[in-house]
Amino acid sequence: MEKTGAVLLALCIWQAGAMMLNRSILLVTPLTVAGRLGTLLFEADFLYAIAFSFLRIAGGYFAALAVGCILAVLGGRHRFLEVALWPYIQMIKSVPVASFIILCLIWLSSSSLSVFISFLMVLPIVYTNMLQGIQSTDVKLLEMASVFGINWFRKLKYIYLPHLKPYLMSACSVSIGLSWKAGIAAEVIGIPDGSIGEKLYEAKVYLNSADLFAWTVVIVLVSVVFEKIFLRGLKRFYIRLERS
Repeated sequence: MEKTGAVLLALCIWQAGAMMLNRSILLVTPLTVAGRLGTLLFEADFLYAIAFSFLRIAGGYFAALAVGCILAVLGGRHRFLEVALWPYIQMIKSVPVASFIILCLIWLSSSSLSVFISFLMVLPIVYTNMLQGIQSTDVKLLEMASVFGINWFRKLKYIYLPHLKPYLMSACSVSIGLSWKAGIAAEVIGIPDGSIGEKLYEAKVYLNSADLFAWTVVIVLVSVVFEKIFLRGLKRFYIRLERS
């Protein structure tokens, strides 16, 4: 209820600001955006644009999640690999997203650009969090497991996975929103046909604020739903792990 109240308050402030400014080209009202959303739902390419962007951004996200976990495991076991990866991870974290997008446009097609950009932005978050979690695992527990001859699968199930839960949850929670920001930014610059980024670009070109805000709301909603579903699935995985 508190969050609902906060959302309603934000909408009221938005409505009041739009009415005071009284220039729809700069700021449209929430009601106008809601009306435009209602018409977008019945447009032929609405669901196609969402599916186009979702599949590519989600694909880049899951690829980064898998690669980041694998590299973290390898870096946690081999110090030289952690050191070798350090400059690349720092570079990805430091270089602006726009620079990566422009550089990658030279090598990649516009339709695959959002996949790679989402992958790049998520990778250092997952890698850094998972590496920190692996390196902070209780050494005494691992020594005890070795003394009793516990195999790697049981170590993974009863030591590593429970310990890594907060690190993994934190990495996933932070990186999902970032993957959508970076992926949509890549689409706005690359302008692949049929994407949400193309819709935003067209709204900007034609100074259509209602479309701009409506598609932005769509991005937020899809990103939030994706985050909720994925994190809920991850929590259920850990519940089943604890019960087994």
